[in-house]
This record gives sequence, structure tokens and C-alpha cells, in this order.
Amino acid sequence: MEIVHDQANLERYISEAVVVSGDSPVLLDSYLSGAVEIDVDAICDGTLVHVAGIMQHIEEAGVHSGDSACSLPPYSLSQDILVELKRQTEALALALNVVGLMNIQFAVKDGDIYLIEVNPRASRTVPFVAKAVRSPIAAIAARVMAGEPLSNFDLVDPASIKEFAVKEAVLPFARFPGVDTLLGPEMRSTGEVMGFDSKFHRAFYKAQLGAGTLLPISGKVFLSIKDEDKGPKLLEAASCLLELGFTLIGTRGTTSFLAKAGIDIAIVNKVYEGRPNIVDQIKNGDIALIFNTTSGTQAVNDSRSMRASALMDGVPYYTTLAASHAAAFAIKAHAEGDVGVKALQV
Repeated sequence: MEIVHDQANLERYISEAVVVSGDSPVLLDSYLSGAVEIDVDAICDGTLVHVAGIMQHIEEAGVHSGDSACSLPPYSLSQDILVELKRQTEALALALNVVGLMNIQFAVKDGDIYLIEVNPRASRTVPFVAKAVRSPIAAIAARVMAGEPLSNFDLVDPASIKEFAVKEAVLPFARFPGVDTLLGPEMRSTGEVMGFDSKFHRAFYKAQLGAGTLLPISGKVFLSIKDEDKGPKLLEAASCLLELGFTLIGTRGTTSFLAKAGIDIAIVNKVYEGRPNIVDQIKNGDIALIFNTTSGTQAVNDSRSMRASALMDGVPYYTTLAASHAAAFAIKAHAEGDVGVKALQV
């Protein structure tokens, strides 16, 4: 699976990446750019439907759900969207005659809900949901499949959960030098961790720690952001980092956008623009954090050496705007007080 941005890349994909025949057709789907992805896990006994958990992905739709961080409960969806997601989940479960667990992936863009796929089975999200809502949903589903009605169980309403649980993917890039770290539609993670807290950004910070990413408390941050992401969320993230005392540097386009908004940021060369460039600064130990979002084949190729250098030198980096925004405010949440540890058994 691959996202292609133009005719030339489509032809390359068809000629190099797949073997096309009558038995192996190619499925083309339009790509919904900038949408929020949601996972919903539910249990149905054929009559009643229990929505066990609604998870909002932090990375945008297009990043494989197994590689995306997610939050339960959702951290920014409106109540109207949540009510409609629950209604659609119940309708789908009953229409498909599901008995047991079901997983649905939705996307939300501009207030519209899109259905990505429905899986009438347990998903990899079940262990996360069970821990987040503190309910043995796999055991309940197994008994439902054996004939017990949902009315026999003391079910936990996910809306009653006041703490945030954030799942983060564990990615094995450090073990595979030369592999591009850019996230996309093919799953690469080999595990996952989760963070709990009463505040979303503190839970996100804990999840980063669990995944082996130590977010910096000071230093120089490099920003290279695609045009589609140059908006309010980028301004918020950059302003947050400046308030915390970080120094900002960026590519010419990103620097121009932020400077026009009154944000103090200096220009650094891309690799092909000459030296000294961003890779030199990474190798010199000058960079503490990287926010890099990109689109288009040329831009992806131009920034690949930067991502490889960040990986080999252990510099935290984020390749989506949503995750970059969450990381900036997670650093702020950590700076405002001790993150703390809470026992799940309490």
C-alpha cells in the first residue's frame, strides 16, 4: 500500500512495486488528506450493542492505525461527533449481525464522518481499551459468543472515564539503518506502550517515555513543515516552544511563514542547498528536537537524509503536525510540574 501524489508515481508504483494481473488487480482509493482517524471497539450480542471505547488517533488518517498514537477518551472531538459515532457503531453492529467484538475505523473531516472499514472481530486495540476503561472486554465478548446476553454483565461506559490513556507505537527503526522513518499506510511498529494521566498532554508525555523518547527541556528545534500544515496549529506549537525557552530554526518556507506571524526563527539550509545544513547541525549535536512534515516524492527524498541522521543520533522527531503539536504541549505540561506515577490498581 502506498500514497501516490501524481501520475509519474502511479506509473512507478504499477511498474515496480506490484505485479498486476487478472488475479492481482490494483485497488485505487482517493486519499482523504488532513482527516482525524478514530477507532471504535464494540461488543454486540445480536440485540444489544455496547460501545467499549472510542479512540482518537493523534496522527492524521493515512498513517497506519498500528503506527499512530491514540487517545481514549478522544481529546478534541465534539460531543455531537461522539454521539454520531456511537449511533453509527450500533447501527453497523446490528445490521451486520455481529456476535462478539467488532472494530470500526472512521475518519472525520470538516464535521463529516467517513467509514474506512468494519472488522467483525477483535482488533489489536482490545488490550489497550480494556486497560483504559478497566473492563475485561475480551472475556465478556467470549462469553457473549458462547450465548450469554450483554445484560448479564456490569459494563463500563467509556464516557465515565475521566483520565486519559494515550497509546504510542514502538517503532524498530534504530535496528534497520537506512530505512526511512516517515510514517505512512504500511504498518511498521513492533509493539506499543501507554501513558495514563488526568491531563491529555501529560499522558502523551508518559507514553513518549514508555516508547523510549525522552523529550528535551531546552535546546534548538528544527521545523520543516509542508504548506498544507502551515496554519494555527503550527503557530501554537512554535509559540509554545518559544515560551519554554527553546531556539527555533527552520527551512526557508517554514521560517518565512512563522516570521510573518512574529515568531523568532532562523533559517538553516536543506541538505541540497549547501553547507552548513541541517544534517551538519544534527551530527554536531546542536539539534534537540525535529518537527518534519512533508508531501510529494521530491520533498520526501530531499528530507530523507535528515530523518536518517536524527534516528542515528537519537534526536526525537515527529513527522506529522498533530504529533508535533502534542509533543510541544507535552513538554510544557512536564515543565509545569512533576509528571508523577499512578498505580492502575488504585
